[in-house]
Amino acid sequence: MNVAVIPARGGSKRIPRKNVRPFAGLPMIAHSIRCAQETGLFADVIVSTDDDEIAEVAERFGATVPFRRPAELSDDTTGTTAVVAHTVEWLRQQGRAPAAVCCIYATAPLVTPADIASGLSLLQEARWRYAFSATTYVFPVFRAFRELDAGGVEMLFPEHRTSRSQDLPETLHDAGQFYWGRPEAWMAQEAIFAPHSTFVRIPPWRVQDIDTPDDWHRAEVLHRVLTAEQGIPAR
Repeated sequence: MNVAVIPARGGSKRIPRKNVRPFAGLPMIAHSIRCAQETGLFADVIVSTDDDEIAEVAERFGATVPFRRPAELSDDTTGTTAVVAHTVEWLRQQGRAPAAVCCIYATAPLVTPADIASGLSLLQEARWRYAFSATTYVFPVFRAFRELDAGGVEMLFPEHRTSRSQDLPETLHDAGQFYWGRPEAWMAQEAIFAPHSTFVRIPPWRVQDIDTPDDWHRAEVLHRVLTAEQGIPAR
């Protein structure tokens, strides 16, 4: 049995109520719920929330909300692994022992069933504890600089001041879409970004973190383009 867990607390600040705010005609969280359903991989799609409105929306779109997340796991500092570990423990208390658990973010409207399925295939290779979505930086991080208090700039890696972009190693970052994990890895809250993890490579043009109004607008534009031109079905 595989289970999807969608963390969705009610206290988002930079974009208030972003988990249920309309996105491309549906509440944001509905895109993640429907994507999980479309994979055909999950016996249950559980939304972990502390919020009654989010719970109502999630259930309306076919997810289950069997508990309210406790307050100590609903603040700004609680990490994803602790939230998923709480759900895994709840499942075990109900006599349900999942073979694999996939955390899907509630604000991941560009995630696809095929990518989630690829993550499970990787996880099933015996050596991996997690398999998650990742993408490449669009410009080499070794050429990054920061603004100084006085207004000037300073390179973060001055040793690469004259390096050509094509000579620098590829670097990647979390795509913020999904994280497959073995139940025991979640329960132990093992680090995701570690040598025991692997990743599904997502193209940069299909990745958008959503933390600000500008992020939201960019994601809506990407979603429209992908739906119309790339064959990703509208939900």
